[in-house]
This record gives sequence, C-alpha cells and structure tokens, in this order.
Amino acid sequence: MDSETKEEVPLLEEFVLCGGIETQVLKCGPWTDLFNEQSINRPKLLIVIIPGNPGFPYFYISFAKALYSLTGRCFPVWVISHAGHVLAPANKTTRSPSEDPSAQEIKDVYGLNGQTEHKLAFLKTHVPKEMKLMLIGHSVGCYLALQILKQAPELPVFHTFLLFPTIERLSESPNGRIATPILCWLRYVFYVPGYFVLKLCPEIIKSLVIKMSLHLMNMKRECLPQEILQPFCFANAAYLGAQEMMQVVKRDDETIKNNLSKLTFYYGTVDGWCPVKYYEDIKKDFPEGDIRLCEKNIPHAFNLDFSQEIAVIVADWLKDNLSKI
Repeated sequence: MDSETKEEVPLLEEFVLCGGIETQVLKCGPWTDLFNEQSINRPKLLIVIIPGNPGFPYFYISFAKALYSLTGRCFPVWVISHAGHVLAPANKTTRSPSEDPSAQEIKDVYGLNGQTEHKLAFLKTHVPKEMKLMLIGHSVGCYLALQILKQAPELPVFHTFLLFPTIERLSESPNGRIATPILCWLRYVFYVPGYFVLKLCPEIIKSLVIKMSLHLMNMKRECLPQEILQPFCFANAAYLGAQEMMQVVKRDDETIKNNLSKLTFYYGTVDGWCPVKYYEDIKKDFPEGDIRLCEKNIPHAFNLDFSQEIAVIVADWLKDNLSKI
C-alpha cells in the first residue's frame, strides 16, 4: 500500500472523558454507524489498539490506517491513549457521555492498575455493549489486554493480538535491567530539568527538536504534535514505566489458559524487552496456543517502521476467521 492510499483513509481525533480523565481516541472507519443499531452499514467488529508506553495514539496512525485498509475498510480501528499521556489542546473539546457510570475517580489512574481500569471504563462506556471487539495490545498494552480479559469476561472480545508482549519478568529482560534503576530511582532527577526543557523552551526550538526526531524515526509530522510535549505527560509515562518494572513479574498463566483460544502472541527475535527465551518458555507451557516468533527481525517498536508488515499479519488472520464473527 503506497503513501497516497494511506492518506485517503479517514481519521477522526476525539478527546473523551473516561474515568474522569480526558482521553485521546483516534478513529479510522465508519464510527458514525457504530451506535446506530438500525444502520445496514453498522460494522460487526470494532478493533481497539492499546498502545505501549508512552501511550501516544499518534505513534499508531500508520498501523491503524494500514489495518483498516487491509481489512477492506469493513471494521473501524480505534487507538486509545493512556490516562495522562496526552493532554487536549486548547482548541479541542472533551466529549463526555450523557450517562457515564465510569466517571468516578480511578485510584492511582496513572499507574498500571489504574490504566487497566481506565481502559475498562472506556470499553464499557464509549463502545456499544453488544459490539464484538478485537483487542490489539502492544508491549505493556498486552499486559493491559490480559487484565481486561481477566477482570471483565463479560465483554464480547472476539480475539486478542498481543504484539511484542511485555507480560512477564520485565525487569529481568536486557532492556529492563537498564531501565529499572532509571525509572524506579533516578527518574526524579530528570523532572526539574525536564520541566524547564519542555515547559520553558522556546516554541521554535521545540519545533526543531520534533522535526529532527521524526526525521530520525522516519515518521510524519502528524505522528507527534507539539501539544503533547508536556512535562505532566512525560512524568506519567515514567511513573507507569516504573510500575511496569516492579509489577510485571510473573506471567498470568491462569488468564492465558482461560482465554487461550482467542489469543495470538507475536514475539520478536531482536526484542530487548521480551527476549526469545520468553517465547520459548510460553510455547513450551502452551504448545496448543497460537504463539508465533517473528521471522523478519522486526523490532519491539514496530509501529515506527514496520506498521505495514504487522498489519498484514493481523489482517490475514482476520480474513481467515471472518466466518466466526
């Protein structure tokens, strides 16, 4: 799929109130028919992407557009931000449902457990109850997806893709051994200088830094708007990362066993967060599961350069299982 086709894919950005927190949602597809039960064009399935950390939906625009196009533009694809990782710009309004049972305050909403409750609140409030769901988790988004299956088995989840899953022994991983002391003990050292750099730095310098960063990552300007460069957001991302290192320890085999038929795991061969040994261990413990090892040397942050390749994998699986929807 060429870049011209990607640009033609409709994209809607919204900020909604979820669990009392403003939350960014990027939507590809026929979102207007989703709540209209009488519409003949109402989709049968909603694909929800739960990002890694930091939880910026903009990083997943190319992946969402590619997946929407590869599935024949039949199923809407939504990307939800993590709580506190994106702030609404001044010119954006935050939409709140008329009846929001999840509007009560979520305890420690920026932490790991709070992010799970935040996603549950979104799925229960902003998605029609009978709408079938495909969850796609990336990195820590996979941990959150498993928690959703565990805590809300009543949700009509059709299938869950766990891409480069950080669901166990995170601090023991090659990257985790480096990140743990930084995130758990040293992150406070960077808060003050980080505040001055992000808050007080002239806008022209910020724009230059963004432009250079996106060029190095081969990403378009739309992927990282200047509005999200807020000290508050980066502090929340660092806090979530610290909790990941401390709490993502033991693999939740019970939840995996109870939901194995609707789980697909995709591990990388060059992933410093979930090394090949983790793939070998889970493959040994669940030989009947759909547990795959990447053969293309795609890195953990696939969404920066390999969105098309991963979208093809998910789309092909979906096409082969359309009759089950």
